[in-house]
Amino acid sequence: MTTTIFHNPSCGTSRNVLALIRNAGIEPTVVEYLKTPPDRDQLLALLAQLGLPVRAVLRKKGTPYEELGLGNPELSDGALIDAILAHPILLERPIVTTPLGARLCRPSEAVLDILPSPQQGAFAKEDGEPVVNAQGERLAK
Repeated sequence: MTTTIFHNPSCGTSRNVLALIRNAGIEPTVVEYLKTPPDRDQLLALLAQLGLPVRAVLRKKGTPYEELGLGNPELSDGALIDAILAHPILLERPIVTTPLGARLCRPSEAVLDILPSPQQGAFAKEDGEPVVNAQGERLAK
């Protein structure tokens, strides 16, 4: 099994996660899900891997979430999945799958819990926040 990131290159968190994966010496499969969205079966499999309900992967900010009325608690999971399939921007990002599991990597450091290889050196997020020290060890917040 390879490491895969469902990535949006316009998202800073997604870019940070991709950089952390690469800092572990892993070149992941990068799925730019806005260009190549998952189909229904792939989305259902991804949700099963994550162990999360559909609502947990719905992105609200910068999406048609409000105008589509997706906050309505009466909407079924099927309706929410249909909305994600019609508007892939509704899928929260980044999602990473590795041989050790799957995570919605918000915050970006969450990816460290599922990487099969250690960090190979220091890493700081785009905003300068240090995440990993020179020895490849995760820094406490």
